[in-house]
Amino acid sequence: MCGFGGEITFDGSTASLSGIERMLDALAPRGPDGVGTVHRGRVALGHRRLSIIDLSDAGQQPMTDPALGLDLVFNGCIYNHAELRAELEAKGYRFFSTSDTEVVLKAHHAWGPEAPTRFHGMFAYVVHERDGGCIWMARDRFGIKPLYHTVEPGRLRFASTLPALLAAGGVDTAIDPEALHSYMSFHAVVPPPRTILEGVRKLPVATIRRIEPDGTIEDRRYWDVSFERSREDEERGTPEWEDMLLDAMRRAVSRRMVADVPVGVLLSGGVDSSLIVGLLAEAGQEGLRTFSIGFEAANGEKGDEFAYSDLVARHFATDHIQRFVPSSELQAALPAAISAMSEPMVSYDNIGFFLLSREVSRHVKVVQSGQGADEVFAGYHWYPKLDGSNDPLGDYSRAFFDRDHQTMGRHLGARWMNGDVSREIVAAHFARTGAPDPVDKALRLDTEIMLADDPVKRVDNMTMAWGLEARVPFLDHELVELAARMPSRIKLADGGKGVLKSVARRVVPREVIDRPKGYFPVPALKYLDGPFLEMARDALTSQAARERGLFREDYLDALFGAPAEHITPLRGSELWQCALLELWLQDHGI
Repeated sequence: MCGFGGEITFDGSTASLSGIERMLDALAPRGPDGVGTVHRGRVALGHRRLSIIDLSDAGQQPMTDPALGLDLVFNGCIYNHAELRAELEAKGYRFFSTSDTEVVLKAHHAWGPEAPTRFHGMFAYVVHERDGGCIWMARDRFGIKPLYHTVEPGRLRFASTLPALLAAGGVDTAIDPEALHSYMSFHAVVPPPRTILEGVRKLPVATIRRIEPDGTIEDRRYWDVSFERSREDEERGTPEWEDMLLDAMRRAVSRRMVADVPVGVLLSGGVDSSLIVGLLAEAGQEGLRTFSIGFEAANGEKGDEFAYSDLVARHFATDHIQRFVPSSELQAALPAAISAMSEPMVSYDNIGFFLLSREVSRHVKVVQSGQGADEVFAGYHWYPKLDGSNDPLGDYSRAFFDRDHQTMGRHLGARWMNGDVSREIVAAHFARTGAPDPVDKALRLDTEIMLADDPVKRVDNMTMAWGLEARVPFLDHELVELAARMPSRIKLADGGKGVLKSVARRVVPREVIDRPKGYFPVPALKYLDGPFLEMARDALTSQAARERGLFREDYLDALFGAPAEHITPLRGSELWQCALLELWLQDHGI
């Protein structure tokens, strides 16, 4: 797990090593264990290392192989790297390290654009083929690892974070109106390739890109999940699905223990993280470290789930660390958490993961986390509303969108209204083949789009801000393919995630399963009051905000007057959504 950056020119000029160095300074928290650069005329690569597999200098990056004529920068972890190494050695390849990085490099040489299909893991990488001058970029199936790039004539810069590109300079920082629409409507999710800035784009998930020396770009999607089912799948009984799921979960969790350092678990006390702990204990993992966080209550809403995380920790005798964060500490940490965001992310979980990661990084360098289970196994409240729906697009939009297009016209300044972009994105996804059932349409959309640009991005950004690697077993691609084959009825059962809950009852105490659904609550940011309200007001009434003119003044006045009365369908604060965007823009000097 690391951070990288680079520059490629297409106009005959030399790549700027000083720009790479500024990127690497911005990426320092992602890779505190080492730094390196390679400069080859029109191509420059830089890397910050977090040592997880092969802790020796042989695993340093950028990694070069003179015999193969390749340079590589890589971020992530390939869980099946040992198996792939054996396969490559059988083909005649010789290795100078035990790192998964070298496996990626030689896999590219052996299999080219098919290499990502061989990987079990999370990854973003860039390969420079020195002889022909081609550049290859690839991103994992769920976008767990980020890859941003600039949009400039004659030059392309890329990095693991958007702020790293800003640090290098020369970025068009105008607000992208379509991205703004998605941010305000699609619960702060800005689908790729767009970002909130006109001059920065991101590589879509499950995509490999070839860039020719003249700048010509060709993208290919190398993986899709299908929700179409065979007759055997439709007729298979729930008990058999449960057995298959339990086996797949065991493999997914076991794969993510591959490391040359200890691996812990972020334990919220919910079904998902508790199941991970239980499966690791079942496999004989001893001395497992688990971590939980909680916040002060606000407006009568509880800010922790310690009762359940403590129960799981006691049951499996983990080495458990619990962290309670008072509101004063929360407020003090907010600016740093916002600064750590590659893009503005409105979820309250961000500050929770930021502070939890700060604590966890003092004890371990790798953790497993439960993100993805709700999107894969239908755990959210909008999925039942789509069961048998005659209007999937309308039902999904009403349940998920923070505001419809008409309402947005009363919230945004007139010059930012350029069509109902968010609804068009969802409509296009729902119209695709491969997901005939309305519930399946929503699950596919959320797995391909929302997941990468909300929960997964949040975990990557906040953990890597402290040099901590987070692994997400619920996004094992074989597990996701299995879940997609399951009829929606067995996922919707038991209030959502029915089949997963049934499996969890075999492993963890039933009290953790048979209770109301919880989430990572930070009530102080939902019911803005006191210093949090003043922070929001100061940002949105500043000169920078007034000059930007994103929001109508009458709308902001209504939010300031009664912030707790303006809550989105997904239980988010409209005021925090507006304020977070402005705070992020100001933090990055935009």
